[in-house]
Formats: sequence, C-alpha cells, structure tokens
Amino acid sequence: MMMKFITLVFIAFVISTLAPTKAEEKAACAVTDLIPCLSALQGWSSPSTECCMILKDKQSCFCDYLKDPRIGGPYLSAAKNILVACNVPIPTC
Repeated sequence: MMMKFITLVFIAFVISTLAPTKAEEKAACAVTDLIPCLSALQGWSSPSTECCMILKDKQSCFCDYLKDPRIGGPYLSAAKNILVACNVPIPTC
C-alpha cells in the first residue's frame, strides 16, 4: 500500500515538472515565430504552407499576438484573411 502511494506521488511530481511555467508559455508565444507569415501579412503573397502550420500550432497565442501593437493594429484585417486562407478559426478574445 505504501509503495503505491510513493509511486503515485512520484508520478504526480514528474508530471508537474513537465508542465510549462507561465514564462515558458510566454516564450512559446514569441511574435518572431510568425516571420514565415510576414509576406502574407504585408500583402505580398498568399500564406505559405509553413505559415499555416505555424498558425495552427500557435492558436493558443492569438489573443496575446493581438495585444502586441506590432500586429494587433496595422495587420489585423490581413491577419484575419490569412487565418481564413489557412482554415484556422478566428479567435474570440
């Protein structure tokens, strides 16, 4: 019985150390990750496959990106068009 408890505590500890911290989550939402989407944001081209893959991967970051004045203001309508082109849901923040 004691061995099962120790095993359970150990598993809980390992899982808790694998969970990302707030700082890691913020780092995971770096706006520089969107560089492959830059030409599409500026209207030079359609979004690339790489851009769409990144957007699908970074959906949890969209509201943070929209708060960034480098993106949220001047590129908002272009960003929505790119999301539509990539079949990525437009976030509601």
